[in-house]
Amino acid sequence: MGATKPASDAEVQRLTRALKVKEDEAPWTPEELRAVGEFLREEIDSYEREIGRAEQELASLILDSSDGGGEDQADAGAKTFERDHEIALANNSRDMLVQTERALERLRAGTYGICENCGSPIGKGRLQVFPRATLCMTCKTRQERH
Repeated sequence: MGATKPASDAEVQRLTRALKVKEDEAPWTPEELRAVGEFLREEIDSYEREIGRAEQELASLILDSSDGGGEDQADAGAKTFERDHEIALANNSRDMLVQTERALERLRAGTYGICENCGSPIGKGRLQVFPRATLCMTCKTRQERH
């Protein structure tokens, strides 16, 4: 997919007015929004590279395992473990890629920082630490309890 270009100045200005923040927080500044957008785009690029690397490693492991006649059980088990580990890494990177792309889409749409459960602001502080957050702390805590 690839990360898209940064938002224009007019788009950033529109977003600074559109994005909700908690009552005790200052509105998003253009610099903060640019930093979040740049971070998300860099993360997308990084996850895409990680997925590509994991897929290459996995393909190599599958090719190596196909000529495994005469392997002892320990070698076969180690290769299976390594293959499963690469699959898990690739799946985790894919999940993070989807979350990051979704955060960037929400930023562009002006819905970034709004809790998907209750509609309240998530909070700039939380988003600056975890920019893929889709739930406010109250809803996230409630979700984790269930």
